[in-house]
Amino acid sequence: MLKRFLILILFSVLIFGGIFGLKFYQLHQEAGRFQPPPPAVVAATEVTQEIWPSTLSAVGSLTAIAGVDVSNEIAGKVEAIHFDSGQSVKKGQLLLELDASTDRAELQGLEAEMRLAKVRFERSEKLIDKNFISQSDYDQNHALLDETAAAVHAKRTLIDKKRIRAPFTGKLGIRLVNLGQYLTEGSAIVSLQQLDPIYLDFTVPERYLHRLVKDRQVIATVQAYPDREFNGKISAVSPLIDQGTRSAQVRAMLNNSEKLLHPGMFAQINILSDQALKVLTLPDTAITYNPYGNSVFVIEPAEKGLIVQSRQVETGQTRAGRIEIINGLSLGERVVSAGQVKLRNGMPVKLDDKPAPGERRISQ
Repeated sequence: MLKRFLILILFSVLIFGGIFGLKFYQLHQEAGRFQPPPPAVVAATEVTQEIWPSTLSAVGSLTAIAGVDVSNEIAGKVEAIHFDSGQSVKKGQLLLELDASTDRAELQGLEAEMRLAKVRFERSEKLIDKNFISQSDYDQNHALLDETAAAVHAKRTLIDKKRIRAPFTGKLGIRLVNLGQYLTEGSAIVSLQQLDPIYLDFTVPERYLHRLVKDRQVIATVQAYPDREFNGKISAVSPLIDQGTRSAQVRAMLNNSEKLLHPGMFAQINILSDQALKVLTLPDTAITYNPYGNSVFVIEPAEKGLIVQSRQVETGQTRAGRIEIINGLSLGERVVSAGQVKLRNGMPVKLDDKPAPGERRISQ
């Protein structure tokens, strides 16, 4: 029995050993047939140093030096309109009259009362010296004259406020009222904008504040006149830095004698300087833009070739297809300039013999 039991065990070991051996051989054969994917082919470029003219670019909008909606201080019915939409006006020019017929009639009565009070006061002046009237009667007549004069002045002021005039020299917008229309207090009549000169408001990152000084020259272009350049100077730099964007508000003043620029226009701005800057640059195709920050794939040597590693970078201005690298890379480091979509950290890569498409156009 023992001999049979040992034979059975030996036979079982041989069977199971053969099965496991066969499976191991099959797995080994499959592993031998499996080949790792070839390295991704990418275009590479190096971080280079360039000399850039010290021109700072920004975008902004135009703002009128003075701009208001002309309105009425006193309610009333429109009696006369003395302007046309889009007209240029001078400071103090009469624009609109409200009905003041009742006020003029009341003014005539007040003026009559003032004349009577004046006669009484003049008579009192003659009699007080001779002691024919008391001092209290004299004072009463004097006060009555002052009271009637004040009433006349108030009524004249009220009538004058019903004659709406331009508060400053500028250009009118579209008329918003009609003859016979009743206007409540503060109704908008027409917009008035002073166009020459004109303000240009824009923001600049805080790292460039040392390059912004009063009277620094700026050049602006607008979409309405793409072939024209409008010159001006910085007039003010806000001392407050916005905590959300870490940028400062800047205001420049532009000459607008031809009235081509209008409030609300979008403008591209170049701020000029006589200093040159040494900057590290990359082609803009090498940057991967993300909401949480910009990054590049840096090419690094490995045991069996090259691999890529993602790295966060701080970028600056962009000029002629190249972007300024402020922080995160050193001069001469190689990065991927095309083909980043298929990459991940630690992935092997093979360099293309040709540069990225954008650099090919530059080299041709």
